[in-house]
Amino acid sequence: MSNTPDNRSSTEASAGDAEEQKDASELLAEGVDEEVIESNRRLFTGWQWALFGGLAVAYSLFHLITLNVIPMETWSYRVIHIAGALILGYGLYTGGRFASDGQQAAPKWQALVSGLLLLPALYALLQSVLMWRTIQGGAMRIEPHVEAWHYGYPLILATAAAIVMSWCYRQVREKCALPDLVLMVCALASAGYFLVIYNTPLRMSTGTSFAPMGISYAAIAGSLLILEMTRRVTGNALVIISLVFLLYVWGGPYLPGFLGYPGLSVGRFFSQVYTDAGILGPTTAVSSTYIILFIIFAAFLQASKVGDYFVNFAFAAAGRARGGPAKVSIFASGLMGMINGTSAGNVVSTGSLTIPLMKKVGYPARSAGAIEAAASSGGQIMPPIMGAGAFIMAEITGIPYREIAVAALIPAALYFLSVYCMVDFEAARKGMRGMRKDEIPQFRRLIKHVYLFAPIVILIAALFMGYSVIRAGTLATASAAVVSWLSPHKMGIRSILKALQLAGTMSIQIIVVCACAGLIVGVISLTGVGARFSSLLLGLAGVSQLLALFFAMCISILLGMGMPTTAAYAVAASVVAPGLIGIGIQPLVAHFFVFYFAVMSAITPPVALAAYAASGISGANAMETSTTSFKIGLAAFIVPFMFFYSPAILMEGSGLQILRVAVTATIGVVMLAAAVQAWYFGAVKVWQRLLLLGGAICMIYGGIYTDIAGLLVGAGLLMMQRSLKRSGNTPQTTS
Repeated sequence: MSNTPDNRSSTEASAGDAEEQKDASELLAEGVDEEVIESNRRLFTGWQWALFGGLAVAYSLFHLITLNVIPMETWSYRVIHIAGALILGYGLYTGGRFASDGQQAAPKWQALVSGLLLLPALYALLQSVLMWRTIQGGAMRIEPHVEAWHYGYPLILATAAAIVMSWCYRQVREKCALPDLVLMVCALASAGYFLVIYNTPLRMSTGTSFAPMGISYAAIAGSLLILEMTRRVTGNALVIISLVFLLYVWGGPYLPGFLGYPGLSVGRFFSQVYTDAGILGPTTAVSSTYIILFIIFAAFLQASKVGDYFVNFAFAAAGRARGGPAKVSIFASGLMGMINGTSAGNVVSTGSLTIPLMKKVGYPARSAGAIEAAASSGGQIMPPIMGAGAFIMAEITGIPYREIAVAALIPAALYFLSVYCMVDFEAARKGMRGMRKDEIPQFRRLIKHVYLFAPIVILIAALFMGYSVIRAGTLATASAAVVSWLSPHKMGIRSILKALQLAGTMSIQIIVVCACAGLIVGVISLTGVGARFSSLLLGLAGVSQLLALFFAMCISILLGMGMPTTAAYAVAASVVAPGLIGIGIQPLVAHFFVFYFAVMSAITPPVALAAYAASGISGANAMETSTTSFKIGLAAFIVPFMFFYSPAILMEGSGLQILRVAVTATIGVVMLAAAVQAWYFGAVKVWQRLLLLGGAICMIYGGIYTDIAGLLVGAGLLMMQRSLKRSGNTPQTTS
């Protein structure tokens, strides 16, 4: 008798688990949260797997502890932050090709040369330790010949030679290669010197003729390491742009016109570029605090399979509408893209599921890829996280984060409404169906697990209750682990360690990209090229402010092409935003203007990273996909001009002004989508499309008279289509 209640409890628990498993088995999306393994990523086994997994866990824990428990001196913390990402990156990502089946590993001479390069690298590391002991012994500075011959030259030689060797070194995917081991030691040696010198009064001498040359040697090696690691994780685009800016440092004095400047010596430039004026500046400040924290948060969500739930919830909510998978893509990719901070990365994770389903219901391959690319890019402008862009904007401008998040609400809503209408109108024009009831998860089952949204809700609530971003992010991360205990994917110690390891791995790309962007920002600030662009914009504004804005748009898109969002915005904000502020535009408006176009460079031909990633999944031509994604995201190229002509769209103004602009702009983007897709409550002819486009621009412009004109156009065409429909003369749809 005494065992009956226990047996009943056990039976009920088993039934509950069985129900959860049944719910889980009926989900459509699986594997959304699986880690994406890049083609140049190593797959360790044995003790190397344990070593690098442990390093990744330790790296994540270091940030959590430093940010929440034991604070650290700022520059030292940022140096360790970058060095840790470089060490992990060189361990996990190869610089060349893996040996294919049947091929032998690197020839003996390559192994011998790489082994010899370890000697100067280890010697430089040893010298950084000896320098620390010398400083601790009371010395004011290190002897110049020691810095040069015993530290700087060996370090730069080992770094440059190991980078070149890594390009041709045939590597085994399961093992760390010798050249990369050399680069890991060089990263330690470079960081070690900075940690020694930046904790002495010599730190104040950076950028002057009194600065120790050792800083320049360490900065040259560090810059080379950052550039090579950036090439490995993002490709050549950002590296080429960085090299162009670096060449400008010494080539600028020979350039004519406004691009010319007096010039900087190698010592003066590199002694200052690895400070808060460059690599350790705003971009690294954000990556070492907010970005790393939200990567850890995203890793905890991923480990608890919340991403799968988000996508399944989107399928249940929107899957049965016409063109259902495309609308699911908008919802799911926007939500996931907001968190993960990279448009192309989000395309790969969610697009692998949504793109094939879009093709299944009738979307052409190029449209399927383009919709996913546009939605994923839109996630970067979606508050509250905005793909980490909001935090960089707050760091650069000094505007409180909450003001930035609130200001982003209406523009983000307009963008996603525009993409939704583009998708819906195309589905209507082509007569596409939604997904059948038996093809999507049951909403009544998914609603039982709606508590999985709790970490996102807690994050938003904490931010708007006045908690710091760090505290809010930490609370949200902890809540993700707690909430998982209510789901089928409970997080134990092993899962938590897996999440920390995943966070350490995921963070490499964005941290290195931010450091590389800091290098470009350092060039801009130290050479004054940003001020010269400002004077150019000021001159254009004297002719036409619209012309100045158009030029600023082109520069922002050009600088952002091929670059991840954070780097694109950081560079554009340094070059373009000061010029916009100089012609009288408010700082918030100027930075949002630049931010939007930097983000949309991911879907702008000819270099559209997000669209290219989508084309790889859809099988469509990359250029056709990027052109179509540009068309679908067209609103994002028009709405930023509203920031200047109608600041109320950024919550600047009275409640009535904000409401009027929001309503008229909403109607405007619907008309814009109708003009692009040739469907407005029915098929429209060419002259009607032109009329709709004119009306849309009038509505988006935001003036009283233009709003009235736009409303008349929209209402007139609506009544015309209704009368045609009643008379049975509706134009035929096209495919």
